[in-house]
Amino acid sequence: MNTVYDFLVSPKNNSRYNNVKKVGDKELIVNTEIFNHQHVNREAIVKAVPLAFTTPIDIGDTVLVHHNIFRRFHNIRGEEQNSRSWYKDNEYFVNLDQVYLYKKHDKEVYSQRWQCMEGYCFVKPIINKDKFNVEKEENLKGVVKYTDGTVQENEIIGFHPDSKFEFVVDGERLYRVKSNYITIKYGYKGNEKEYNPSWAQSGWRVDQSC
Repeated sequence: MNTVYDFLVSPKNNSRYNNVKKVGDKELIVNTEIFNHQHVNREAIVKAVPLAFTTPIDIGDTVLVHHNIFRRFHNIRGEEQNSRSWYKDNEYFVNLDQVYLYKKHDKEVYSQRWQCMEGYCFVKPIINKDKFNVEKEENLKGVVKYTDGTVQENEIIGFHPDSKFEFVVDGERLYRVKSNYITIKYGYKGNEKEYNPSWAQSGWRVDQSC
């Protein structure tokens, strides 16, 4: 199948939600709310790529997508429905601006490392060292984890208010920041400590604020 303007994807592991955790030899359901975006699966496998333009993404690659792609919701009558991205079975259409990271399927070409789409960076928050501040992380400041080339990896940057969106990528809590919302480069100081709460490493979400 060919697509014109959108990617065609399926959720990784054929699961739309990441709400089941392994505890010993048993499985524990940590969330049953379909509208909670924190437990929606954001990793997808590409089934078809758009013909209208060229991207670095190929069929079989893994992509990180917007949380509304796989999320289900209730309409005004209380009926459960798929998102507007749903195509059929377990396949969904995804716009280019809903794809933020990609990982190549071919291990011979890339080292299975996430790559940023143009226009986005992913930033890891850093520990707040101000003992008079109750916040655990520094506000609007972080270490660049993945970059589109606008800034360098491991560089300390500041970004515009209301520009961060939370993701958990490979057990790390990161903020997706638009590259043109980066306001300052602090360079490499080397004495900052990254902040990654235990729930992100285990996949258990305890703080529902974003």
